[in-house]
Amino acid sequence: MNSYEVIIFDWDGTLMNSVPKIVSSVRDAVRTLGWQTLSDIEIREVIGLGLPEAFAQLFPQAGVAEREQLRAYYAEHFSQQNQTPSPLFEGVEPVLAQLKKQNYQLAVATGKSRRGLDRVWQEVDIAHYFMTSRCADESRSKPHPQMILEILDELKLLPNQAVVVGDTEFDMEMAQRAGVDRIGVSYGAHAKERLLKYLPVACLDHISELMPLLNNRSIPL
Repeated sequence: MNSYEVIIFDWDGTLMNSVPKIVSSVRDAVRTLGWQTLSDIEIREVIGLGLPEAFAQLFPQAGVAEREQLRAYYAEHFSQQNQTPSPLFEGVEPVLAQLKKQNYQLAVATGKSRRGLDRVWQEVDIAHYFMTSRCADESRSKPHPQMILEILDELKLLPNQAVVVGDTEFDMEMAQRAGVDRIGVSYGAHAKERLLKYLPVACLDHISELMPLLNNRSIPL
């Protein structure tokens, strides 16, 4: 295992158990517009992308203005109306605290908007663990590597000094295209088999397995 300087986390489905809320909020927004209902699987397929890219994939026949209306309804449902719990995964904060104690720099690269990330950071009060972050509305959406490259540039680090931790193939492809190692987590939006295609150094079943892995103890794929 390499000695990394920065660990770049995805947010939804990796640190926060928000996939059920995302799925139900998309469904509510689609219902508000009177569009055809989507299955949970169809919605989970696009989690990790920026909202414009996700909705373009789900509704290629819709125009830009229609998809922007869908985005606005989604944001309203997610932030104000949808009551589905979205807590941090068990063990996340102790892991972040231990990583900081061991002098790792921490960052977030997320498909959320900046407004959305700032809101959930305020709710769960863990923003202080992170040196920097990039969101899909201020950079290129995953799987483009721009978010990772911008974080590395800001922290003055090389690709071999970083590792990305994420739950979707978009996270894995983004890291691979940036020349950065990647660690999958099997408990999020995409199945483990999809993550393994991108040759992660490990695939974790629980976030608590990250510390043993970084301390050079093997975690199976």
